[in-house]
Amino acid sequence: MIKGLTITPPVLGRISIGRVIQKDGKRLPAKDDQFTITSQVQNKDGWINHPLDEKLRANNDGKLRHIPVRMLFNDPTLNLRAEYTLFDRQTGRPLCVGDGEQCQRRTNNGVETLPCLSPDRCPLAQGGGCKPYGRLYVNLSEDDELGTFIFRTTGFNSIRTLAARLSYFAAVSGNKLSCLPLQLTLRGKSTTQSYRTPIYFVDLTLRNSVTLKQAVQDAQAIDAELSEHGFDQAALEQAAKQGYVNSSFEIDSDGLLDVVEEFYPVETDDFSSGNKESYKNGLAIQSVTSIEQGLRQSVTAVS
Repeated sequence: MIKGLTITPPVLGRISIGRVIQKDGKRLPAKDDQFTITSQVQNKDGWINHPLDEKLRANNDGKLRHIPVRMLFNDPTLNLRAEYTLFDRQTGRPLCVGDGEQCQRRTNNGVETLPCLSPDRCPLAQGGGCKPYGRLYVNLSEDDELGTFIFRTTGFNSIRTLAARLSYFAAVSGNKLSCLPLQLTLRGKSTTQSYRTPIYFVDLTLRNSVTLKQAVQDAQAIDAELSEHGFDQAALEQAAKQGYVNSSFEIDSDGLLDVVEEFYPVETDDFSSGNKESYKNGLAIQSVTSIEQGLRQSVTAVS
């Protein structure tokens, strides 16, 4: 296998709760109160809807707020990938990816492993450019049982909720997560920070009219039946793990400019003019180097 090539689950389309709109000559992210399922093809108006979008929408009175899904893997961390990520807004290339303990960062010396202090404490992350970046891979169609649709988010609410649900469902089912009848559910909440206007996040629940007891019983039966027919779930998960660690930066470079456009608008109120200029210049190497030196000094002082 070619080293440095990210091997992620095959993606057939995207699931989103937002879109990019034109405003004052700029392309800006806009939130929505429903799911949209798109293909991987765009036209001048944006992403083309996947046929599943219309099919599922017809069963939800036009507003798509529930999507029946199946997980590919029993291990929750293989279905949901999430790290702190700092993107170069000019190229869409990840500059730094960390988990709160260690990070992989592009420097003058190539990719280095450094301490990750989290966005609140890292000098390089000041200004709001470093965010949690989560990718949830789910299966929607029995026509392709190993193909996935990807839901991408930088929202703490969605990442935290999905991580908890995946862990809980895996635990109560005896690690039979891939056999549970699940659905993505769109939820809304208001906070002081959102000025009491609704914000939406994604939850993972059992499908309607399915009890937890019945879901667990069915999952055990499905798992036993698959094993009898020679299906090797453990080998599938091992293959996925090897694919994820095949590159220093797990994030697939394909489509990263779309990620930056959707989640990181060029002009935001919480960015100082200095930070804006840094990102417009692609985070010049000299600036990055000086910040890294300061970071190393701060880490040495703490230790």
